[in-house]
Amino acid sequence: MAKKALGKGLSALIPENPELSNDNSVLQLKITEIEANENQPRRKFDEEALNSLAESIKEHGIVQPIIVRRDGEGYQIVAGERRWRAARIAGLKAVPVVVKDYSETQILEIALIENLQREDLNPIEEANAYKTLMEEHSFSQDEIGKRIGKSRSAITNSLRLLNLPAEIVEHLVSGKLTAGHARAILAFDDDKKRIEVAERIINEGLNVRQVEKLSKEKKSVKRVKTKSAEICDIEERLRNIFGTKVTITHSKKKGKIEIEYYGIDDLDKILDLLEK
Repeated sequence: MAKKALGKGLSALIPENPELSNDNSVLQLKITEIEANENQPRRKFDEEALNSLAESIKEHGIVQPIIVRRDGEGYQIVAGERRWRAARIAGLKAVPVVVKDYSETQILEIALIENLQREDLNPIEEANAYKTLMEEHSFSQDEIGKRIGKSRSAITNSLRLLNLPAEIVEHLVSGKLTAGHARAILAFDDDKKRIEVAERIINEGLNVRQVEKLSKEKKSVKRVKTKSAEICDIEERLRNIFGTKVTITHSKKKGKIEIEYYGIDDLDKILDLLEK
């Protein structure tokens, strides 16, 4: 699968082949000198995938160096934690690295881009990474979108997932629900109903379209239940006048009248009646 275009991409921050650049010399560091970054967005690592990568590393070595920065007397991973973890499983004593001088903000941004390019983050990890960039590094949603090549609305929709009940968040982390499912669940008004719908998705194997349909049906039923007899009577009188379907949406402060027509002749007829 082709790599997604995410803004300027990881290659704009870290060269694709650091060993070819004098400014990015590849060093060999003891694996015990390197530590993971506790603030990196990815929290969940697939053990089976790590073991598979470890087998590959045993046979071929680490093809792309791990990016690190100095941290006290040791080094902290900027990009490549998955390779580092697999290298430990493979029993390597040393790994190839490129040492860079990055700020905390740059580290988070690079780690986020790296994981998004490989689609390694679950929806909650992704949303939490955006939240961290906003709350701890003063990024706006627009700035995040530009940095990683996503629209502002995509960032907003991702952040909305953090408002879901803990039970649904857990299903997103485990992969039982997709981000698409979660966005459809958000259309329901209360957490109790959202949890109920989430369980239906898992138990009945509902797809996103089916969940969206459930939401629309619920809203339609709600409109019918809350429409007063007086409004229904006015709708009927207007239907008789115009000879077509008329729908009234009414609230305390405002309302809307929708008049359906089927072709230009119908529209002319409606205009004639309105002008009388």
